[in-house]
Amino acid sequence: MTVRIALDAMGGDHAPQAIVAGAMRAAAQNKSAHFLLVGVRETIERELARFGVGHQQFTIHEASQVVEMDEKPSAALRNKKDSSMRVGANLVHKGDADAFVSAGNTGALMAISRFVLKTLPGIDRPAIASWMPSITGQTMMLDAGANVDCSVEHLLQFAMMGHIYASVVLGVDQPRIGLLNIGAEETKGNDVVRQTGERLKELFSSYIGNVEGRDIFSGKVDVVVCDGFVGNVSLKTAEGVAQMLSHFLQEAFRQSLLARIGYLLAYRAFRYFRSRVDHRKYNGALLLGLNGLVIKSHGSADAYAYSQAVQLAINLAGSRMNERIRSEAAHISATVQPVAGVSP
Repeated sequence: MTVRIALDAMGGDHAPQAIVAGAMRAAAQNKSAHFLLVGVRETIERELARFGVGHQQFTIHEASQVVEMDEKPSAALRNKKDSSMRVGANLVHKGDADAFVSAGNTGALMAISRFVLKTLPGIDRPAIASWMPSITGQTMMLDAGANVDCSVEHLLQFAMMGHIYASVVLGVDQPRIGLLNIGAEETKGNDVVRQTGERLKELFSSYIGNVEGRDIFSGKVDVVVCDGFVGNVSLKTAEGVAQMLSHFLQEAFRQSLLARIGYLLAYRAFRYFRSRVDHRKYNGALLLGLNGLVIKSHGSADAYAYSQAVQLAINLAGSRMNERIRSEAAHISATVQPVAGVSP
């Protein structure tokens, strides 16, 4: 069965070069996949020719406009109806693509995707679900930036969607859910967080309670639930720490001849370390809750990082994840009543 992935060839800091190069990497590993490169035809054709790529796995889908990285989401939605981002989302809506990947403007992608695809029944707001490395594998965090202010009901929906998404990716029936907080005690946090913790304990047998920032990487939790403000700060902080550690190591091994010899002796170990903390491996955040698959790649992604986001789209294209979310959302709506006084 051919998987059809639409790619926003014009979105991101390094478009279209990184997009085409990343698509090439993904195509080499997925011979049955077909890629729809969405954007300005002449620009895409020039890039394909530069890489010497044939059109066996690639089709160019024309779009005359580009959403800029600093453009307001409302302006992109209102004024750029033929943008590569809008056309890509429409391909998923019409059933001509199984998933859409963009490294473009995050706010615009969320606004356009939500307008075109709508949310699944029972889901109030989509959430950005991002994977992060942990001692034992990987941990998913949501929301990673889509919703700055969240109610108890929103966080419960995020937990449900994250639970299903993690079970699809990790292959475990009961992924462990944790609520990101300033302490493990149930009395910690603001009203929204405390009320959410009480509800999660009632609804999910795999809920392990509050988790702190350091627990994201400990391997003790599979799904970390939080609002988009906290999630995005945590995600960007983790990326910065990984880059800082890599820089410090490189700096240390340049200090002396003995240090350089030590580096050569431990080269394989350090290459393994770099691979484990390389945030590019975890590139690709799913916009969970939409009635269709949309993957957000990091805007500064290089070819390798972008190929990881494309691979995620391919892996998810054959899943029945959204059907499970529809069913569970109905259950959440039926059993949870709004909590007065704690919604933003």
